[in-house]
Amino acid sequence: MGGRLSWGRRLGCVAAASLAALVHMAPDASAHPPRAAAAVSCAGSNAISFSPGLSLAARRTRIGGSGAYSCLSTDPALRSGTSSIGGGGWNGCFFSDATTAEWITWNTGEQTKVVYHLGNVQQVAGQAVVLVVGRVVKGKFKGRTVASPGLQATLDPLKCASKGGVEQITGPSTLVIV
Repeated sequence: MGGRLSWGRRLGCVAAASLAALVHMAPDASAHPPRAAAAVSCAGSNAISFSPGLSLAARRTRIGGSGAYSCLSTDPALRSGTSSIGGGGWNGCFFSDATTAEWITWNTGEQTKVVYHLGNVQQVAGQAVVLVVGRVVKGKFKGRTVASPGLQATLDPLKCASKGGVEQITGPSTLVIV
């Protein structure tokens, strides 16, 4: 390999570095008293749409989508969740400055609203490596920090240069509530 990283290893390095940087910037948990609610770690997938589609130059877009997660929690009753995602801001194939909200409904019937203000979108081999960090603003886990890294595949990365742009990205995602 002569010092070159494979696409998969580069992707892992970018995702790990992005997660480390954003979690480091998250508010210091030691400044708050311990909480009784359980922390949650979920794996699943998201489908995110952009209107208008993502192009080479960033432009104002609306964001919508959905997610489905299988979860591990110290709360044995909480095993899964589905979500609805919405928001908007300035987005392009190589830049994102948007605020989005995710409304999660857990298998227990409880709900959580997360607002993501801090995001990092890296393009690796034409695919979006997404890491967003936010805070639970309503419902179960209110006040906790949330990180959601994932790899959303741009089905046709050449669409970034087309008039309509990339209208949807899909792929695996995680949801970590600390």
